[in-house]
Amino acid sequence: MSEDPQNVTVTHDPAAGTRVVRVSGDIDHENSPRLADALRVPDRAPVSRTVVDLSCLRFADSSVLHVLLQAQRAHLARGALMVVAGPLSDTVRRLFDVTGTAGYFIRTDDVHAALDLPARPGER
Repeated sequence: MSEDPQNVTVTHDPAAGTRVVRVSGDIDHENSPRLADALRVPDRAPVSRTVVDLSCLRFADSSVLHVLLQAQRAHLARGALMVVAGPLSDTVRRLFDVTGTAGYFIRTDDVHAALDLPARPGER
């Protein structure tokens, strides 16, 4: 698969400490490093929440899952929330289901629901 430079976009609201990483098209081992870069928790800019919008992702292989798992661990280590937002395509949903990793992520039906979640468990 060829790399589409627009298949990963990041919007950041520094005041809210929120980033939204939108992923579209097909992501595989060739272009998953771009996703990994987008999901890195910045050292200087405080990020309390990252929403990974997979609603436009058509195809993902195990390299995407690896990137998401690494990003989840990094967010947890920093006390930041990472939410995977859908709706997910059947292919992407199957990747989570077959690998048994669906429960490892906080998932919502859409980006708006992800943004409405408390920044930390127990907060309102």
